[in-house]
Amino acid sequence: MLVSERFNVLIQWWVKSHRDGSCDYVRVRSSDQQELEWVEGSHLPPQMPLLKHRFTVSFEAAQLRQQNLLAMGFKPGQPLF
Repeated sequence: MLVSERFNVLIQWWVKSHRDGSCDYVRVRSSDQQELEWVEGSHLPPQMPLLKHRFTVSFEAAQLRQQNLLAMGFKPGQPLF
């Protein structure tokens, strides 16, 4: 999880790599603890990332979604871009 003290923003990346060098990703970003921005997409460098979904979720819903990500093979990772 990345933390920006200047803006008090928490960012967490989840990544699932594929054999062809592409990956699916989820970026979770929060500036407060009540709602989180949830962004899902895919990326095949050097192309621009493809945004699939973007929405806000509650903190509790994000915890359940993260458990589902683990079950689908996603792992916490470093920022992709």
